[in-house]
Amino acid sequence: MKVTVLGGAGGIGQPLSLLLKNALPAGSALALYDVNPVVVGVGVDLGHIPTPVSVSGYAEGDLDASLSGADVVVIPAGVPRKPGMTRDDLFNINAGIVATLVEACARTCPDACLAVITNPVNSTVPIAAEILKKAGVYDPHRLFGVTTLDVIRSQTFVAERKGWDPAETRVTVVGGHSGNTILPLLSQVAGADFSQDELEGLTHRIQNAGTEVVEAKAGGGSATLSMGEAAARFTLALIDGLTGGSPVQCAYVAVDDQPTAFFALPVRLGRSGVAERLPYGPLSPYEQKLLDEMIPTLEANIEKGVAFARQR
Repeated sequence: MKVTVLGGAGGIGQPLSLLLKNALPAGSALALYDVNPVVVGVGVDLGHIPTPVSVSGYAEGDLDASLSGADVVVIPAGVPRKPGMTRDDLFNINAGIVATLVEACARTCPDACLAVITNPVNSTVPIAAEILKKAGVYDPHRLFGVTTLDVIRSQTFVAERKGWDPAETRVTVVGGHSGNTILPLLSQVAGADFSQDELEGLTHRIQNAGTEVVEAKAGGGSATLSMGEAAARFTLALIDGLTGGSPVQCAYVAVDDQPTAFFALPVRLGRSGVAERLPYGPLSPYEQKLLDEMIPTLEANIEKGVAFARQR
């Protein structure tokens, strides 16, 4: 496998690349690209870790070289949130960054699986889809918005509340990847019984966990370490699928049977990327209410991304 991380010198890209260097299958190649020239040194630095994964860093001007032969491209590139900013506030900057990077993917590694982390994911994934369509290489089975961070936060917060082992706690999260579009299905957590106050408190915290980090860092950045971990988990699961496994992960993907054109839900991964979009089960009345309320927001996010890409 060759994995390319676009934004490899950034706050997410560096911990993500460290985790991948230590966990990719033997013989794999890890390529890092960034407009920050320090990325070349990051590649050298990682290359000193004794694992059977080769690492190379590529600075601005070498984007196509970093992508050549890639099986998986992970995109954390972009500006982070600051206090008072929503993910949508990032749109004007990050939309152009994602479009440029996906254009390079379309011409250099059109068959690669693309995992988009750059916020706002609700909009950047539709941008990527439209760019790939323009290039004639769009495959909805190979484009993902990474929402794993919402899942691992849900695991952590539920386990804290119940006194459980978070590694053994399972929570499905559907919808999108910002604010009220994040819907943890707490009614389906095995062995859990939540009061309405607990449901509302946990749901609100999961939906606003990114803001919790941004405010705690007091202008020093957004979620980087937890996002790096989440992205590594998703990337490794995707590689497991591409090499013959059948793991299940929640991800924001193109759908046909949901209220919006893109929706986060459990997907079974396989050799072609998405092998199967899985049903997420019955919702409680509270969850159904939240789902109904989120749809206009999610639709607007998607339409915003599509409109941007079509005007490009």
